[in-house]
Amino acid sequence: MKKQRNSAHIILTLALLFLSLGAYSQAHRPNSKHNLKAELKVYGGFLLSHHLELDIFQAHFPSLEFSIQRATFGKKRWEAEYGYPLIGVAAWYSGMGGFKELGSAIAVFPFINFPIVGNDIHSLNFRLGLGLGYLTNRFHRIDNYKNFAIGSHLNVAASLFAEYRKKLNSRWTFSAGFGLNHFSNGSMKTPNYGLNIISANIGLSGYLTRPNPSLDRKILPELYPFEFDGRKSIGIDFTFSMGSKDMSQQYGEKYLVYAGYLNILGRVSYKSRLGIGTDLTYDASDRFILENRGYPTDKPMQIAKVGVNLAYELVLDRLSFLVNAGMYVSGKERSEGDVFQRLSMRYIVIDDWFASLALSAHMGKAEYIGFGVGYRLNIIYKRKIKHQ
Repeated sequence: MKKQRNSAHIILTLALLFLSLGAYSQAHRPNSKHNLKAELKVYGGFLLSHHLELDIFQAHFPSLEFSIQRATFGKKRWEAEYGYPLIGVAAWYSGMGGFKELGSAIAVFPFINFPIVGNDIHSLNFRLGLGLGYLTNRFHRIDNYKNFAIGSHLNVAASLFAEYRKKLNSRWTFSAGFGLNHFSNGSMKTPNYGLNIISANIGLSGYLTRPNPSLDRKILPELYPFEFDGRKSIGIDFTFSMGSKDMSQQYGEKYLVYAGYLNILGRVSYKSRLGIGTDLTYDASDRFILENRGYPTDKPMQIAKVGVNLAYELVLDRLSFLVNAGMYVSGKERSEGDVFQRLSMRYIVIDDWFASLALSAHMGKAEYIGFGVGYRLNIIYKRKIKHQ
């Protein structure tokens, strides 16, 4: 506990010193085109006990967060479409309630803070962050058998918060929020109950230099050629993905999972695409389970699963988030159920080629994380030109 308090004091001191330097820079440096801010947040919360084995970890979970963020003003089209959000990178630390089984946690994650309603002084926002977290202690069947939450040191860290922000003056902004910090390894290493920390926070942010004058005026969004000429198109996405599924707790082995996804998406707004999808998944663990049950596995389609789903994509320039929800229509091994969900983060690397990171789940229970590559084929189905 003393070590955790000392670490927290060091982080707090460094963060306050950084904010002080930012205030000094604000008064002594010229305008910056980057509009950089530094923000310190203090959290208080508790662990959400969604499994009986986690009830022993009921306590207060204080934590600290320090972030560098940029206030957008419409330099790119998507910034204007999403109400000029804050984007940045945060470093988060918690002593995890002082439990030696959990140790402490450090997370680093990029985030986007979307304004929902408000004006130049007051605003309600939704902040979404996704990155990596490191837990000092993990499950060990002898040395740390009480920690059924996490089986690996390295995990995916997610942060979802509703936030109120008030501009105190041209330099400082006060914030208060409530939400969830989540740690999970996507079943790449079991056990993987995951850690869900419900927290409230307060924070203070300040510009590192005087912001760009365009920040208050904003910039009108860029218009693209042919945007209003009546042309319409659909996108057909092909994705190949591969992941690892740790079932060492049940069967003593890890298994590879291969999947191919096809999504047909039509744009319903600048921000959104909506459509349908289908996928074919080969999970090597299904062969093991079927053979143990005495089922024949000589035909590939007895093992592979075919699914159909509805698809929604939220687009932020080159980055997008794709949500699929559907059910399997074939495949003998469906002990986890017919219904599945998948959340993919995709980034266009070059032209119509994109990289994909996808979390597949059954009824909210994580199954595996898949790493993939994909290609989008755009098909124009309406070419009528509007006349003035």
